[in-house]
Amino acid sequence: MDKITDISDIRREFPALEQSVNGKPLVYLDNGATSHKPKSVIDLINEMNSRTNGNIHRAVHELSARTTALYEGAREDVMRFINARHREEIIFTSGTTASVNLVANSFSASHLKKGDSVLISQSEHHSNIVPWQMACERYGATLKVLPIDDEGNWRMDLLDSMLTSEVKIVAVAHISNVLGIVNPVEELVSRCHNRGIPVFIDGAQGIVHSSVDVTALDCDFYAFSGHKMYAATGIGVLYGKKDILEEMQPWMGGGDMVSSVTFEKTTYAALPLKFEAGTPNFIGAASLGQAIKFIENIDHTLLLENEKRIVEFMRDRLIKIDGLKLYGNVDNKIPLFSLSIKGAHPSDVAMIMDKMGVALRSGQMCSEPLMKRFNTESMLRASFAMYNTLDEAQYFIDCLKRAIKMLV
Repeated sequence: MDKITDISDIRREFPALEQSVNGKPLVYLDNGATSHKPKSVIDLINEMNSRTNGNIHRAVHELSARTTALYEGAREDVMRFINARHREEIIFTSGTTASVNLVANSFSASHLKKGDSVLISQSEHHSNIVPWQMACERYGATLKVLPIDDEGNWRMDLLDSMLTSEVKIVAVAHISNVLGIVNPVEELVSRCHNRGIPVFIDGAQGIVHSSVDVTALDCDFYAFSGHKMYAATGIGVLYGKKDILEEMQPWMGGGDMVSSVTFEKTTYAALPLKFEAGTPNFIGAASLGQAIKFIENIDHTLLLENEKRIVEFMRDRLIKIDGLKLYGNVDNKIPLFSLSIKGAHPSDVAMIMDKMGVALRSGQMCSEPLMKRFNTESMLRASFAMYNTLDEAQYFIDCLKRAIKMLV
């Protein structure tokens, strides 16, 4: 199949984009929360829901064999997509949040004790804050926070002084879900590893807007969700270096993650099944494999150029609007824009924009500490995906100006 080389051809693959909302053509700019699905993913989900449905690994009948092949095939797709060295390093979870919790529980159980520390950044999503807080409370450790500057960049000048011997793991986001800033994860990983400290990376946004190579990056863990990259909800990935995963104990117990069970003792299955207790979301996993194939069939240069045009256009137009504050207005960002408008509540703006067919996110974006850093209670966010166009960016700007006139 020839690679897709035009945004209009990409859009035709997404049925959800053809609908109208409140009598207006849908302009969907809430992709930072969840994305839509292409036809190939939808068709596979429908096929598995209606026909190819059988529990994986456990049976010898044909439907089980088919679903098992799709499930394990998706693992191979993920391994290739992020350039992992071993298929055993790919653990399927229910999403980024579950992946963070898995590591925060299993890694911390053997590596965290009273007096130790976990280091995160000030711009983290709640999902990369709360699990580590819980782990620290459980083991008597301390949560340390790397500050950000007024633009939202990590204070890398403070990093080395914070990487003390008490720090047992650093957990940070590849790209901020609020600011859209591409963080210097390569430098952070290098500096942490110089101190012998492992690094967990929340890649929920990074997997969508970056070419992720976990081998080159050399991170110890990388987590992401399927529903932000055109697959089904309820499926996610935890990548972990094989030697570290083998040392960690399972977080959940149940079927398919065991080697032998007696009332006296249970031994665990080899990777990756050790961390995949119970019946997994095999339909979701298969949809993720299909979404990866779809992404790989698109000209990567096309996506990069489209994102660059949208970022340049939006930054130029937004800063010219009176009373508007744009957060994370830096060069190293993805097409994700969080803002506030003097005299207008973000949710009021979002509701008016919805009447114009524009879907946005408003609120704390699950990043309350970051809101406090910028002395605001909520923001308005527009986040673009591969199927969004410069025309939609212009429509967003036009509608935003109209909404501001109504409210201010």
